[in-house]
Amino acid sequence: MANSTKSKQPAPPGSYSFLAILAAVLCLGGGIWFFLLRSPAQPPAPAALTPEAKAYVRNLGLSEVNMEAKESYMKHTLVEVTGKLTNKGGRGLRLVEINCVFYDPYGQLLLRERVPIVKRSDGPPLKPGETRTFRLPFDSIPSGWNQALPQLVIARIDFED
Repeated sequence: MANSTKSKQPAPPGSYSFLAILAAVLCLGGGIWFFLLRSPAQPPAPAALTPEAKAYVRNLGLSEVNMEAKESYMKHTLVEVTGKLTNKGGRGLRLVEINCVFYDPYGQLLLRERVPIVKRSDGPPLKPGETRTFRLPFDSIPSGWNQALPQLVIARIDFED
């Protein structure tokens, strides 16, 4: 009696490696597409000035504001803005942040950096009638900067409880 069962024929020698390479290329392409074309996560917007803080801004006095540029030992330019902040109002302040706005020679916005000048973690709150010095170092100002003192704008005030 003749054997009527069919024998399985082996797959061609390169078919499995071709499928493996194709799968790897598709996975790699999908990964590149995901990382390059997805939109980056936006950081949360910083807190805006509350109406209460806007009304209190007139009680804050910036004085003796100076700017000095120094070259660090790593040959980077370090720009320091120093000055004094006086609390002329009747409330204690645990946080005061300002926007330092740098412009190019044509008056176009070049850099806006928000920095604290009073922080509770650095010491006691700024009491009514008290004056405190501040120092703001900047080492990443773009090269097109007009070399003028940046505009300083109060951006946030947190009151003492």
